[in-house]
Amino acid sequence: MLPAGSTVWVLTDGKAGDEMACLGVAEALGIEPVIRRVKPRPPWSWLSPRGPVDPAERPSAEGSPIAPPFPDIVIGTGRRAIPAIRRVKADSGGRTFTVILKDPRIGAGAADFLWVPEHDPLRGPNVMTTLTSPHRITPAKLAAARANSPAALASLPAPRAAILVGGDSRHLAFSDGDARSLADRLSTLARSGVALMGTLSRRTPPKLAESMRRVFADNAGWLWDGTGDNPFVALLALADAVVVTADSTNMPGEAAATGRPVLLFTPGGTGHPKHQRFLDALRAKGVVHNFDGRLEGAPYEPINSTPAIAQAVAERFRAFRNLS
Repeated sequence: MLPAGSTVWVLTDGKAGDEMACLGVAEALGIEPVIRRVKPRPPWSWLSPRGPVDPAERPSAEGSPIAPPFPDIVIGTGRRAIPAIRRVKADSGGRTFTVILKDPRIGAGAADFLWVPEHDPLRGPNVMTTLTSPHRITPAKLAAARANSPAALASLPAPRAAILVGGDSRHLAFSDGDARSLADRLSTLARSGVALMGTLSRRTPPKLAESMRRVFADNAGWLWDGTGDNPFVALLALADAVVVTADSTNMPGEAAATGRPVLLFTPGGTGHPKHQRFLDALRAKGVVHNFDGRLEGAPYEPINSTPAIAQAVAERFRAFRNLS
């Protein structure tokens, strides 16, 4: 999508979810990006996104993660990365085209191009919105994972459910009762003849993780033990349905790229209204269904916003550089 020789930085503070979103856009552009990570110290981290760059990370500082030569495009996200993105723009003489994913909290003027999910309010002539977030799941990766999946997964009988367990967030927390409820529903699903295959998150609290290990062991399921590469794509590729916990927007959005029913388990507590709007929009499209211990829903046309976001970045960049 970009002129030959174009250079791209992915610039974040190292959070895995943020970095994966940026990498997804870069890969859809057909570019192998350079990954740059900032780690501003207090008080500069406290002042983000409005404050200046940590002096230790200024472009002129030794070992700076944003040292020149500057790229043609920088794709970044995360509150603590915003000052660095703005500094690259300034110190490149305005030549670097800046892309921010998610609301930077300082307005649409923070970058040349911004993407935000539809459930966020930020709008502007340089702002693009889509239902789902950018990610690295593609039809080609799903097909490759399906053809070369680990033997332990491929040997599971159909139908198979991928179980994606998250953890506590600012707006939702898993109680002991939530852990028991999820375990009970998964056991019911397994007893109906559905094979369980799953993975936990870095955020999964210990009691919930232990509950999941027991239910997988008791029902001859397969749960990633954390060694080797995460088989996340293989889980999605082999699934007839995907069970996800409702603590993030990333997992339902990635699951929607499979075209398989997404079964949602919601822990107790009050979720954020924006998150609820996102889930309601997926329900309206027949993607998401409540998880009550059984398979529900039908296949649908996969939803993947990443190629459209990358296309918009490429078009805006060419216009920015006056390229045909």
